[in-house]
Amino acid sequence: MAFKKNDVDNSYRELKRELAAESIGRLYIFHGEETYLRDHCVKEMREKLLTGGLDEFNHHVLPAKDFTIQRLRELVDAMPMMSERTLVEVYDYDIYKGDKEALTELLSDLPDYVCLIFIYDVIPYKPDNRVKLAKLIKETGREVNFPRQGPDGLITWIQRRFKALGHEISAEDARYLVFLCGDLMNGLITEIGKIGAYAKAERVTRQDIDTVATPQLDAVVFQLTDAISMGNFDKAFSVMSDLLHMQETPIGLLAMLGWQLRRLYTARLAIENGKGAKWLMELWGISWASTAEKLLQSARRFSLAWCRRAVIRCEETDLAMKSTGADAGELLTGLLLELAEKKSA
Repeated sequence: MAFKKNDVDNSYRELKRELAAESIGRLYIFHGEETYLRDHCVKEMREKLLTGGLDEFNHHVLPAKDFTIQRLRELVDAMPMMSERTLVEVYDYDIYKGDKEALTELLSDLPDYVCLIFIYDVIPYKPDNRVKLAKLIKETGREVNFPRQGPDGLITWIQRRFKALGHEISAEDARYLVFLCGDLMNGLITEIGKIGAYAKAERVTRQDIDTVATPQLDAVVFQLTDAISMGNFDKAFSVMSDLLHMQETPIGLLAMLGWQLRRLYTARLAIENGKGAKWLMELWGISWASTAEKLLQSARRFSLAWCRRAVIRCEETDLAMKSTGADAGELLTGLLLELAEKKSA
């Protein structure tokens, strides 16, 4: 099932309203990529529900490997001790692959004192709307998707996190941090902590970010192609050398390089045909307009013929890595030399 953005936003907003009003229900399904938000909500639910000081009796965690309907029934039926509610957290159990009839029967008669959360952490949540279980969950529970956050909310969150560490960061540099390290809060919170501890001045600088942040592979590959576009070949080979020393495999790096060059090619096509960032965002599923603009800015430095040839040479190098006995590292280095030579010609 594909969740519409409005449905996603509404489910999370409704959960936040319930938490604020302390009107927590009996049944929830938590899923989605943004585990930082999910874990924050679970923590808040624990704080609000487990109030009697006897958490070990009223808080139950059930991993998928230990799941049985009978075990879940025992936890659900366990009366709270010195508290009004109990909390049961079930992790990574696919409710649509087990005994759906028995689970439907159990969930249709949950005690008022229990709060049961099925948390999808490693496995994806794939509801089957053909069965009674799905209808029951929609009628009596709440499915909450924790999606990647949009630009405005994430930038504000980054600025708040730095402020809590005694620092400020501009919106532009916050966007750069997201470009470099990704847009998932769980990854960003670690990088923010490192940068906050390193930065000497109140205002965090781009240099602070570059010095201590650990960039994602796709961001580094973008820097590689950007260095080629600027004619900075020393920088390009330095980036490639760093990637190889990080134990990234040549074939893995080639795959990322090919992906980036395909995006550059489509960006160049967008320029040739008078299309803009919005078209690229829809084509590649890019959430941030600033990312699409960076792609267009880089593509303007290449010709359409160069982009087309670069994509073809990546595919040919991939085939050579998989079908010949040639050294993969040497093939990758040779491709980079060729791309740099053609760009400078």
